[in-house]
Amino acid sequence: MLTPWGETLDPARPLPEYPRPQLARDSYLNLNGPWSYAITRSAQRPDNADGEILVPFSPESALSGVGHTLRPDEYLWYIRAFTLPEGFNRGRVLLHFGAVDQIATAWCNGAELATHTGGYLPFTVELTDVLAAENTIMVCVRDRSDTVPDARGKQRLKPGGIWYPAQSGIWQTVWLESVPRNFIRGLKITPLLDDACVEITVRGRGQCVMELLGRHYRFAAGTPARVPVPNVIPWTPERPVLYPFSVRLDEDEVYSYFAMRKCTVEKDAHGVTRLFLNNKPYFHNGVLDQGYWSDGLYTAPDDAAMLHDIETARAMGFNMLRKHMKIEPDRWYYHCDRLGMLVWQDMPCGGGRYDPFVVSAPLVTRRHLDDSRYALFGRDSAAGRRTFLNELRQMVAALYNHPSIVLWVPFNEGWGQFDSFTAAQAIREYDRTRVIDPASGWHDQGFGDVQSLHVYFRKFRFAPDKLGRAVLLSEFGGCTHRVKGHAKRGKAFGYRRCSTPAALEKALRTLYRGQIHPAREQGLAAAVYTQLSDVETELNGLLTYDRRETKLSPETVRGIVTGEA
Repeated sequence: MLTPWGETLDPARPLPEYPRPQLARDSYLNLNGPWSYAITRSAQRPDNADGEILVPFSPESALSGVGHTLRPDEYLWYIRAFTLPEGFNRGRVLLHFGAVDQIATAWCNGAELATHTGGYLPFTVELTDVLAAENTIMVCVRDRSDTVPDARGKQRLKPGGIWYPAQSGIWQTVWLESVPRNFIRGLKITPLLDDACVEITVRGRGQCVMELLGRHYRFAAGTPARVPVPNVIPWTPERPVLYPFSVRLDEDEVYSYFAMRKCTVEKDAHGVTRLFLNNKPYFHNGVLDQGYWSDGLYTAPDDAAMLHDIETARAMGFNMLRKHMKIEPDRWYYHCDRLGMLVWQDMPCGGGRYDPFVVSAPLVTRRHLDDSRYALFGRDSAAGRRTFLNELRQMVAALYNHPSIVLWVPFNEGWGQFDSFTAAQAIREYDRTRVIDPASGWHDQGFGDVQSLHVYFRKFRFAPDKLGRAVLLSEFGGCTHRVKGHAKRGKAFGYRRCSTPAALEKALRTLYRGQIHPAREQGLAAAVYTQLSDVETELNGLLTYDRRETKLSPETVRGIVTGEA
């Protein structure tokens, strides 16, 4: 099934937008488009290509033009020739990959540059010393999917139900930029609302000049610098004010932005523990967002497609998206930043085979297990646990500057959960500004600022947490409705079947009027409905998988979820 954007896709210019809005430079050469590819059973470079693949779509997706599921014993090869425009090279040339699933080795002009492991995070290699008049990039990818304990999210080689097709290869934008020899390698931006200033740390060497609101501030790179923000306007979903700024280091200049907002867990005027935004109680009225597309799978077919989902969720009355088991491209978070959408960010799960009792039975039994019992949670591999924590830290660092992200979720429903206290500490070492949900759904280890509940098969009745934490209903609903002609064939998965739009509307009204709205008055801090769109044969979305139909009008959903109608 093609989405409207997939149907009109220009294969010569897929996803041409600048991919990194929070560290932008004038230098930019997009390498998305047709690449040659080959699939082999050995690590020996192929003599001939099998055909063309449209980057940045995974070979499993319809938009890639390939339609092949990469097996654990296969190698996926990409080849692309390029010529730099005259005057492009300012001293160094960098090759950026938004994300490649899962192990990627890159060459340029026959010289091996680097190997990167991890299917969700960006990485960069330098081409400067190997450039020629005519250049060829080669990338070799292996993806072992769910046969190893690496982070994989919802991917499975044998999909079904809530588990979706495995993906592989390049699935985010590939691009070149040129920088001076001494350049800004990154920024860490921390808004300090109560102090009316922003703390900026520039990764680099030398003296920096920052321009903000027409004023210039000088400070050393590598050291946190506090810059005043006069007449602060706090960022909220209702008023998502962003502050643009630039930083210069020698001959390098980057453009970025920040927002002034504060995320905490506090007691309200009645002594009820709630989520606070900018020192005020703020109810997170959310929807689960898996970020899958019927034609691009992991990759949105167009920037406008990402915008469509965020704007539709806003029109439906939601002020928060829980990004479930996936890390999106920077532009998705940028749109949330500027449009005003709170984001709960999941770490994609990993580990070995999941025991059905561990990951499913608690939905009914409410039994919580000690997550240091590694074998129960599919976490026997010490190396796998170390890798997960390392990638968790990398995710937090990579997304830290986006003001829309207000909460981190390292584990969900016991999928590869282990040592959640250690995972929360790993997040807190880098980020002391956001809330953490250490164990979404169940296997609560009795610490932290929130109690996180998933309720599908029983009526939700609010009860204050015995430890005094904020109570989050981090998943509920899952009402299924099949829209003929806009759903994949196969047995539909969901938690409550609705044969007509009217039945779906009635089910939603019953949930929100009978359970969510009363619980909110009693002290519930957040609610996350499952889910924004259908995915594969999981048909409990408010939108169809191809995004061509909304099962209920946004106005109807808005009235239900906000209590306005």
